[in-house]
Amino acid sequence: MRFLRPCFLVAWMAIAPLLLGGCSILSEFGPVVQIHTLTAEEAIELKRSDILTRGKLSDATTQTIRVAALDAQACAKPVSANCVEALVEVKGVATDRRLAALSELWLAQAQAMKPGSEQQAAWFETIRYAYAYLFLGDHTPGERAFEDRQTQVRDWYNYAVERAATAMFEFGQQTATQLPPQPQRNIAGWELHVDMRSARLPGSTAVPAELLPASSLSFRGLRSLYRRDGFGAELVAVMPDEPLTTAATRDGRPAVKRNQQPLPWSEMPAPSMTVLLHPDGDDLDSVLQTRTVRLTVHDPYVESAIMMRGQRVPLAANFTAGYGVWLARAKFKRQSLRSLLGREGGIDRPHVYLMQPYDPNRRVIVMLHGLASSPEAWVELANEILGDELLRQHYQLWQVYYPTNMPIALNHAMIRRTLKDTLAHFDPSGQSPASSDLVLVGHSMGGVIARLMVSSTDQSLVQLARDRGRLTLKQIERIAPMLSFEPFPHVSRAIFIAAPHRGTSVAGGCLGRWMAGFIHFPVTVLEELAHTLVPNAAASSHQSLGYIPNSVDNLDENDPFLRAAAGFPISTQVRYHSIVAQANPDVALVDSDDGLVPYRSSHLPGAQSEKVIISGHSVQQNASAILEIQRILKEDMTQQKEPLNSAVR
Repeated sequence: MRFLRPCFLVAWMAIAPLLLGGCSILSEFGPVVQIHTLTAEEAIELKRSDILTRGKLSDATTQTIRVAALDAQACAKPVSANCVEALVEVKGVATDRRLAALSELWLAQAQAMKPGSEQQAAWFETIRYAYAYLFLGDHTPGERAFEDRQTQVRDWYNYAVERAATAMFEFGQQTATQLPPQPQRNIAGWELHVDMRSARLPGSTAVPAELLPASSLSFRGLRSLYRRDGFGAELVAVMPDEPLTTAATRDGRPAVKRNQQPLPWSEMPAPSMTVLLHPDGDDLDSVLQTRTVRLTVHDPYVESAIMMRGQRVPLAANFTAGYGVWLARAKFKRQSLRSLLGREGGIDRPHVYLMQPYDPNRRVIVMLHGLASSPEAWVELANEILGDELLRQHYQLWQVYYPTNMPIALNHAMIRRTLKDTLAHFDPSGQSPASSDLVLVGHSMGGVIARLMVSSTDQSLVQLARDRGRLTLKQIERIAPMLSFEPFPHVSRAIFIAAPHRGTSVAGGCLGRWMAGFIHFPVTVLEELAHTLVPNAAASSHQSLGYIPNSVDNLDENDPFLRAAAGFPISTQVRYHSIVAQANPDVALVDSDDGLVPYRSSHLPGAQSEKVIISGHSVQQNASAILEIQRILKEDMTQQKEPLNSAVR
């Protein structure tokens, strides 16, 4: 026995290394597969995080690398292309899995590169493999509709297109070959074909000053960002600045060239667009071999989807970014104050801004801001309408920007003419839906002007001009548009918001009189008015015009013009609504006000509806007011062909 024991130990020492080296069970003394419980946060991150969200390859791509027998650590280093080349050649990995992983690997390489032709080529490769996965893989996009992986690959495609398009634009600026380039050119060894047929850029030039990725923009001052998920890069084309006609400079000359009459309208100079890059090829093999790509530009207000490889694909869109960029850069606040005071740099006539390229098939909402204001007054309402898919399909927004120092009668006449000229320009025949059934939305003094636009005059203004203005019959004839008018054609609905139809005591009080004392009219306006009254008079004849009531004077509850206008009948063809602000809910409604306008002034008998909102005077920004306007607009869509209903009090 003593002899056997040493032999046993020797035998065990010889066999043990073999057993322990060849059997993991004996080495680890536990199961091969172990369980680790993830939190919900960890589980979602594991499924959805990728090279864009955390700067590391997605878990799905890492798994594909392992299945392909490649070194996961080496592949995680984007500076090397060995992993990409190896994965292209590997056999036995499902097509969808390989294409998606290659797209992310190329994206990682592109992000690690410096701007230049190599990076541009890497963007194109990212696009190639993402495009192949989405449309030429083992499954259709519809079959993968709920898959996180498809969402990831779509995001990689969209991001790569965004970076490739903006890089091409920046390169074009540096080399004086801005977009749109020649229909065909060579970039980073790829042949690029550009198709701008669906692009609609405002202004006198087809070349943007900037091309901004909407995904990189964040806005303060807007409650919501409205966009549509889909295929393509969301961009904002910032057009060259074309300033409005401004008030006279200190030397009395207009701020623009003499005899240069500017257009009374312009499209918002920061339109949104969606850009796609299509690798050439009829099947998967040809797409993976091609060095040709086609760039197409799309208007998200016109196209919500396109056909791709026989499938209807929703287009990505951003409906807030362009609007936000325009407002952030327009400097309206300072200019509107200069306009009110009649200072250099203000405006001296109305201007119509189209919030999107003109569409003959969408009805027009005309928005009129109030005293000392500008299109900024509509920032929330306009954004909500642009972001509402149903309203966006049926309406287009026009914002009237006008000098709020002018007498209401003069502003009203000029705004009428400006709208008429704008409609005539876009629809000379007047037959398109856009020229019919207009909707007017006016806040404060803009609401007073909107009411005049749907009203008919009697002889009271003519008599007032005779008695108080000491004008001759000849002179009265020359200013007839300010004194005699009928409802503006084709307006079917109006919304008056905190509008002082019967004036306010604030305008006639100490504060109002003090404020009115600072208001002056531009020399150009005075000269034009003097020339209208006395055509052959000298240029300096405006000095003999005497005192002309300004806008603050007109808002006084005792102003003769406003008292007369309050009695003008509103067209029976117009449905109208009132939104009234009540600053103190503890005060009886009939005795209340919004801090500036009393209820008895903003209330209009015969309104289709009247919504009272607890708010100050700037109620047009109130969420409840915006919801009410949206309700009215949607109701309007269903009532267009119905007869006028009885008023709802």
